[in-house]
Amino acid sequence: MNLKLEGKKVIITGGSDGIGKETAKIMAQEGADVSIFARNTENLKKAQEEIKKITNKDVDVYSVDVQNMEEIKNTISKILKIKGSIDILINNAGTSSAHPIMNITKEIMDDDLGTKLFGAIYMMQAVIPSMKKNGGGSIVNITTPGGKASPANTVPTSVSRAAGISLTKATSKELSEYNIRVNTVCVGTFKSGQHRKRYKMRLKNEPSLTIEQFYEELGQSVPLGNRVGEAEEAANLITFLSSDLSSYITGTAINVDGGVSPVV
Repeated sequence: MNLKLEGKKVIITGGSDGIGKETAKIMAQEGADVSIFARNTENLKKAQEEIKKITNKDVDVYSVDVQNMEEIKNTISKILKIKGSIDILINNAGTSSAHPIMNITKEIMDDDLGTKLFGAIYMMQAVIPSMKKNGGGSIVNITTPGGKASPANTVPTSVSRAAGISLTKATSKELSEYNIRVNTVCVGTFKSGQHRKRYKMRLKNEPSLTIEQFYEELGQSVPLGNRVGEAEEAANLITFLSSDLSSYITGTAINVDGGVSPVV
């Protein structure tokens, strides 16, 4: 299927691993001009090399902390000088941070909201002027089903993800007159760097545990196949929502979680 992404200028935050990196691969294969943001320069370079090896396409990498508004502005300005425009933004930065309410501190809340909510806002503010000038664009915010139906002991993630879903709906209405679409993909449990870190923590007490056994355990609560998702399965939807094939879709929040969420 031709997704009509040839030559589209794309920015993906949290693009050095997991769903972000897989989305960058697919979009590069579709002919998009992709830039990925992340904080860790080494991980960015590894992702760049991996994508090049698999797709034979180059992606640009930028070390950016999405909590830093000035850093974002400077980087976007640099990209605009080189590429002239930005057509697609994927707000994917962030990891899971879930605690009982009595364990929550200001630092925990500030870091989570700073990355997932304010980071998304800062990125949107930086790219929207270019999209308006271009006559349109697509923004996809990555959230979770927990932002719709929050389990126990999931603050601050459930709070920031609920805010991200609300941000999506509000801005989709505000920006529709400029032909800028805003959607959110609510991702469930996928193979990712954060789960690999948790696996390594488990190894300290369970040295015989394999990564396959770890993911098998995580997948037991998933109705569809009792398995953890592959990053590509989320990236495919993100890519579709970014493309012109979804030109009449905006303000949606779509679950990609194997049926775990109790709400649609």
